[in-house]
Amino acid sequence: GRTLAVCLRAILAQKLPRDCYEIVVADAGSTDNTLEIAHACGVDKIVENPLKTGEAGKAAGIQASSGDLIALVDSDNILPEPEWLQRMTAPFADAQIVASEPIAYTVRKEDPALTRYFALLGMNDPLCLFTRNYDRMSMVTGKWTGLPVPQEDKGDYLKLKLSEDALPTIGANGFVFRRTLLKHVKWEPYFFDIDVMHQAVLAGFAHVAKVKTGIVHLYCARMEDFMRKQQRRIRDFLYFAQAKQRTYPWDRQKRSGIVLFCLSTV
Repeated sequence: GRTLAVCLRAILAQKLPRDCYEIVVADAGSTDNTLEIAHACGVDKIVENPLKTGEAGKAAGIQASSGDLIALVDSDNILPEPEWLQRMTAPFADAQIVASEPIAYTVRKEDPALTRYFALLGMNDPLCLFTRNYDRMSMVTGKWTGLPVPQEDKGDYLKLKLSEDALPTIGANGFVFRRTLLKHVKWEPYFFDIDVMHQAVLAGFAHVAKVKTGIVHLYCARMEDFMRKQQRRIRDFLYFAQAKQRTYPWDRQKRSGIVLFCLSTV
């Protein structure tokens, strides 16, 4: 509830007619004012998320939706401009494009220092800077990724051709994709975004648009929040990896980058 109202208001402020899109909220047993906010904002559907994780919530929301294009907008995301949906969906006029994602995190002066730090860094984990595996514009490097991804400038977006050897962690915070892609990937009961894109590339769907816009990500306001989220991410990854439910090739991370990160931290 802390961020949901501003998230939904930004969606409702889009210039597209309201009947051109639907808003589906997945609720994992909230005990705050989440449901009241969702009802007050006039969302189209509220669905239960009994498995309670974010990945399960995405899957539940996708199941309940009906559009040909699906946009994953987290409750801590804010669309930064009224034309955002139009710009993010425009690349799909190219039949090869299967997904689109903002090229940057939007930086706002009023946000907490740590939130601005991660937005400027272009990633939620500084380790990614050293392994070069990130997917948003970084003010440190001046690039949106450190991986050798073939790309073609189409004006308002970059048309990428991904491969298993050059596959940034694409799939969250404003990720838009064709519903038809779901036929070729494993996404139930957990929608692991980077795994879905990995499986899509293996299935031959490799063209993605990086739109030259941003999205606000209210990731962490305090160091305690960052530590808690990192611990949860590590715990969840180890659990699902042991259960052989994750496919993204993390073992291809450059070990030299990990060593350099450790030395820099020390």
